Amino acid sequence: MSNRYARQILFYGIGEAGQKTLREKSAAIVGCGALGCTSANLLVRSGLGYLKIIDRDFIEESNLQRQSLFDEEDINKNLPKAIAAQKKLEKINPHVRIKAFVTDLNPSNINNTLRDADVIIDGTDNFETRFLLNDFCVKNCIPWIYGACIGSIGMTMNIIPSKTPCLRCVLEDIPPFGTTETCDTAGIIAPIASLIASIQAAEALKILTGNFDVLSKGLLKIDLWRNEIKKLHIEDIREKSDCVTCKQHHYEFLSKDRYSMTTALCGRNAVQILQREMANIDFTKLAERLNKVGEVSFNNFILRLKIDKYELAVFPDGRSIISGTNDVSVARGIYAKYIGS
Repeated sequence: MSNRYARQILFYGIGEAGQKTLREKSAAIVGCGALGCTSANLLVRSGLGYLKIIDRDFIEESNLQRQSLFDEEDINKNLPKAIAAQKKLEKINPHVRIKAFVTDLNPSNINNTLRDADVIIDGTDNFETRFLLNDFCVKNCIPWIYGACIGSIGMTMNIIPSKTPCLRCVLEDIPPFGTTETCDTAGIIAPIASLIASIQAAEALKILTGNFDVLSKGLLKIDLWRNEIKKLHIEDIREKSDCVTCKQHHYEFLSKDRYSMTTALCGRNAVQILQREMANIDFTKLAERLNKVGEVSFNNFILRLKIDKYELAVFPDGRSIISGTNDVSVARGIYAKYIGS
């Protein structure tokens, strides 16, 4: 066993047996923002066997305040978050197998992407993806760890299918669009994201090494600015409710018809457009065509087009993020005009 993990092996909760077990396990992190960066960093340093990083976005300057795996060079290289994270993490620990997925997690790809994970960590920024994760994990009996942060407040909860309440036991449906704060409207301080992600990583280590008896129970809520910590005891909600997911076994968010193909990205003044059928876009040919209408740059992972007040970021599978508007109809028109219908 490498001396790299000597201090972790000394810890009574892991030991040599736990370290060997950890080496055989896999985890997936969905969303590589502030939560995902910290969780990924901690798990890779711990000696996990295999880590998947799934993220649909690219790096912006405002991310650098709290997303610890990125720097200005990544922005200059025009790297998607998942790719930049993979490159950094491989330098940190070359013994961990890391795979990056630059994609929007949706009903069409979730099974192939997550089916072999032993635990899934929530680093997302929207409830639609969280409800999708909840349906998938409950259906496939995969533990997942919810996490969310805004301002100085963070929350996290372990969801162990058939043993704990699931997300829909606690929150029956997605909050209406525009009714909840975002990092872009309320801001966020980096320490709360690091704290919640650290808790998520610790809970993941417990799950991966089989220490289920010491898992945190209930919903943990922390306000780091006011130094307030609350644990909401919700353990009996599952027994008292008739949850549509974990009691009725109705997994509506796994339906392709339930998932939005066009989504306004909350707080971003941007719209994401998906294609129902996967494409394989030739960026060189597309750039030749688009050079006539605006400023184009591209690499193997992403093509950007700047035109008027809008910017289009196009990915190889045909997915695109249109920045400069949160109007879905306007974004669709721009996509159809310059990329195709």
